[in-house]
Amino acid sequence: MRERFELVKKGDPKVSMRKQCKLLSVARSSVDYQRVAESEVDLQLKRLLDEIYLIDPCVGSRRLVTILERDYHQKVNRKRLQRLRQEMGHEAIWCKPRTSIPDNTSRKHPYLLRKLKIERPDQVWCADITYVPMAHGHAYLCAVMDWHSRKVLGWELSNTMDTGLCLRALNRAITNNPGRVPEIFNTDQGCQFTSEEWIARLRSLGVKISMDGRGRWMDNVFIERLWRSVKYEDIYLREYASIPALIAGLQRWFERYNTWRPHEALGNLTPDAVYRSPTAAQGEAPAASEKAAA
Repeated sequence: MRERFELVKKGDPKVSMRKQCKLLSVARSSVDYQRVAESEVDLQLKRLLDEIYLIDPCVGSRRLVTILERDYHQKVNRKRLQRLRQEMGHEAIWCKPRTSIPDNTSRKHPYLLRKLKIERPDQVWCADITYVPMAHGHAYLCAVMDWHSRKVLGWELSNTMDTGLCLRALNRAITNNPGRVPEIFNTDQGCQFTSEEWIARLRSLGVKISMDGRGRWMDNVFIERLWRSVKYEDIYLREYASIPALIAGLQRWFERYNTWRPHEALGNLTPDAVYRSPTAAQGEAPAASEKAAA
């Protein structure tokens, strides 16, 4: 829809605004719509909700009301919390009754990593999206990671949580590492990763597609740990005021994470060293132990 709005040209001497909107099937009133900025109170609440979600993703809206009032002295209506969490893409992890069976509009793929020994780079890549709070707004961050080495191969930022964000991160990962693609690509069942565009891109690379069980964050545990690290070590501390500043800060953090910080699970090597090691492709590098996920 956003792409269609961008096609409308105001003041075109040949085609009127009315006719352009009719041809593109968009409302004229929407073309000139200016989005109202989020209130500072909502932004602060989203920041707190994001921190709490990293601590315990199983907390629902009822408990959140209590936690916010008890620990942060914020009295918030439950419906408001539900709206804010929906905007952030957060959903509490809990067992739901199987009252319906999903239709076939978005095909789900099986989880291929169960009992699989991951012992070399490019055996499995994974991707995920997370909400990023800012001083005067928010953004969404998508990263692609090599499961064995923990290296962040590519990442992208956007103010919208759409498939294009994920595709740009995937293409960045491929561009940064020419000639290298995974055998398996694992994601959750989010609509971005079940979309036709995403599935078609992976198939064009000849990659096997794996998807987590619904609501099972442990199936993609390493990238969930990445989000916790980058937020507590950089994003929350710096409270970036603009997208360019956020991009520059994340660039520094990911560079340090990949090339400088030793990882105990990797034999105190860096993710970049393990990913580029000639012996790693033969499974001789320190294994990314599944015990680290426990």
